[in-house]
Amino acid sequence: MRTEPAGAHDLRHHGDAEVRDDGAKLTDLAVNVRADTPPAWLRERIAGSLAGLAAYPDGRAARAAVAARHGVAVERVLLTAGAAEAFVLLARALTVRHAVVVHPQFTEPEAALRDAGHRVERALLREEDGFRLDPAAVPEDADLVVVGNPTNPTSVLHPAATIAELTRPGRTLVVDEAFLDAVPGEREALAGRTDVPGLVVLRSLTKTWGLAGLRIGYVLAAPETIAALERAQPLWPVSTPALAAAQACMEPRALAEAAHAAHRVATDRAHLVAGLREFAPDGLRVVEPAEGPFVLVRLPRATAVRRHLRDLGWAVRRGDTFPGLDEEWLRLAVRDRPTVNRFLQALDQAVTLAKG
Repeated sequence: MRTEPAGAHDLRHHGDAEVRDDGAKLTDLAVNVRADTPPAWLRERIAGSLAGLAAYPDGRAARAAVAARHGVAVERVLLTAGAAEAFVLLARALTVRHAVVVHPQFTEPEAALRDAGHRVERALLREEDGFRLDPAAVPEDADLVVVGNPTNPTSVLHPAATIAELTRPGRTLVVDEAFLDAVPGEREALAGRTDVPGLVVLRSLTKTWGLAGLRIGYVLAAPETIAALERAQPLWPVSTPALAAAQACMEPRALAEAAHAAHRVATDRAHLVAGLREFAPDGLRVVEPAEGPFVLVRLPRATAVRRHLRDLGWAVRRGDTFPGLDEEWLRLAVRDRPTVNRFLQALDQAVTLAKG
């Protein structure tokens, strides 16, 4: 792993940009929200909350449900308008001298820190190391470290013990677990751990449950950190429908459904990766082992391939906006087998066209 100062990248580019406007009719492999969600029962719970819109939101029940799900005190939970809001709160509420963001990863943490005026250093994971984390390579004087697990876009799942090695006296360790519930058994989770000093874990409900338009996530941290973040929040930051969704997604039925979905994603991902390996003669390389609901691939002429895929009706996520990657990288969301099979056929055409 090597470090570099923050440079020029489009940190505000996200997968949804691929399917806006002229991309709205494309088959979407650019956005990491699980397909065919939210389920009917969750839509009904959200719809049922609309009768209470005249009252101000009351997050106590949802907060208690999140605390119970992770086995922590309510004082260690903060509900947010998606995990993205949590990055803004951290940047605004914490006193930070030297922030380090481990890349390639979701770019919003760095964007929020820079917007708040913080100096940000990038610790770049290397392709030749499989984008795996080396705690010793993070500068010792960093008092805020941000890492994703599993990491977007690499789909690498770092061992919890390795991430815990990043702790230091006076350091805040932020672990973005937005996709951890898509990992069977939630292996390597740090959510709910109270024995790791300075730990802040972020979770999102938008990915597994298809609630990106509703904006709901939460923070797990020490009570004093939660209190500082809460003071930085506006009043009533999470809407009544989002609170209803959060409470519903913590119930045993929902947790069982999420666990089943994680196993299905793993099976579908294996099918996608197997198909992508067939393109090795064309220079395509998959970052393995992939553990998230997406895979990262390196491919010669990826920009041209992505353009041809759009012409063929498919949207994929460009990789060059992630620090540490360049224009040869693409991120592909995992979809069901029939969709993957059609995509692989389109990819074959796109690769052939790009060569011509």
